[in-house]
Amino acid sequence: MKISTNEKRLRQRETFKRLINLGLTVVCLGLEIGIFAWHWISYFQYSIVDEMRKYWFKGHLLEISIYGAVLFFLSAMYGGMRLGYLKNVELIFSQVFATLIANVMIYAELSVMAFRLFVPDVFFLMMIEQTAVVIVYINVANRIYRSIFPPRKLLLIYGDRPAENLLDKFESRQDKYVVTRTIHIKEGFNKISRVILETYEKDECNAVVLGDISVADRTPLLKFCYLHSIRVYLLPKITDVILMGAEELHIFDSPLLLTREYSLSMEQRFVKRSIDVICSLLLLVIASPFMLITAIAIKLYDGGPVLYRQVRCTLDQREFFILKFRSMRTDAEKDGVARLASKNDGRITPVGKLIRKCRIDELPQLFNILKGDMSFIGPRPERPEIIAQYVEVMPEFVYRMKVKAGLAGFAQVYGKYNTSPYDKLKLDLTYIENYSIWLDIKLMLLTLKVLFWPDSTEGIEGEQITALREERQKEQRGREDAEG
Repeated sequence: MKISTNEKRLRQRETFKRLINLGLTVVCLGLEIGIFAWHWISYFQYSIVDEMRKYWFKGHLLEISIYGAVLFFLSAMYGGMRLGYLKNVELIFSQVFATLIANVMIYAELSVMAFRLFVPDVFFLMMIEQTAVVIVYINVANRIYRSIFPPRKLLLIYGDRPAENLLDKFESRQDKYVVTRTIHIKEGFNKISRVILETYEKDECNAVVLGDISVADRTPLLKFCYLHSIRVYLLPKITDVILMGAEELHIFDSPLLLTREYSLSMEQRFVKRSIDVICSLLLLVIASPFMLITAIAIKLYDGGPVLYRQVRCTLDQREFFILKFRSMRTDAEKDGVARLASKNDGRITPVGKLIRKCRIDELPQLFNILKGDMSFIGPRPERPEIIAQYVEVMPEFVYRMKVKAGLAGFAQVYGKYNTSPYDKLKLDLTYIENYSIWLDIKLMLLTLKVLFWPDSTEGIEGEQITALREERQKEQRGREDAEG
């Protein structure tokens, strides 16, 4: 197939884009490592050895390299290297958080080397300097990046479900995406394919978004875009997410995809349970002073019970009592209706607002993990009555309970508190179908970042009873037809 001039230009720009991204990121990390190197050579080394026994060049190089490797790993982990992908404030927060964790780890290392707690004042100064550099540099780098690579222009192909929700999400990232044209799938393959080529050649659009349309409708469009090397953004179906974790096999010369009947192997379950027991015991010891102070504060405020017990569902929809520090009034659900917390919920007490903000209210769930009702990582457990509401609209919601419920999960790290149930389901299935011990460890580390990010503690809208908006239930009911 002949490659058009426009296509060649886009391919060259994409290659150039990766190099610019990498170069700008390396400069940021280099500046931070340089600040550490200065403090190491000027101050830190003398807290380990006296001035008469200085480190030689190789010793300096080793320690600075260790710090650089740790910072690089954590920056990649927390998204600090995603220049051009995250919003400015998210990128700065991610990089500063990665730097903080790196500094804490190096502080611990140097304290061990010095056989005493390291002097913290210079570390605080170094952190302030690095934070200032990150804030200034990322703002400048992002401005440079955006001037070279403007937002990608998208052609949105949508179906019977309204496109407004998806358009709103793209509009929230106008620095990265601009939907310049929309077209309904009912226009037919021939017309849509002509529109794709025309807008692509005229540079009116340089990517296609396949919205929530049926598999039968999207398949020929996906093949068409693949044939013409046109970038495609695709909203996955439940079946797509399930196939993400399929194992690739071959029967002679025929490729075969295998989806197993079990989610976790025996070895994975054993290691996962071992991590849960060891970590829950360790955290219970560390968190016990905070838990005691929280219990006293709740009791002194209104004299009510300290703990809140609520029925939730875990593996195979088995019910158990989840434990939390009570953050609401004792009569919060006196009408007997199960509902999630909303923004500015008047039922939440002043003490409750604080402990919810800091996530301290979740600490008693360490006992649920130790008992075996929950795991550290897994889909968040829902109440049976709320599950029943979701299942009426989307029967696939029960798929989330193919593994044990978790204190934190994929949906909490990559979604929000008020993410729609359908999107949460796809996120949780992504975790289930791609499970590994490393993924659990990665999500544990990422959860630390989520704890300090304000979006993660937002409630649902005030008019909602659950995370499923009443006005969108009809849309969700029609989703089965769109599955194809």
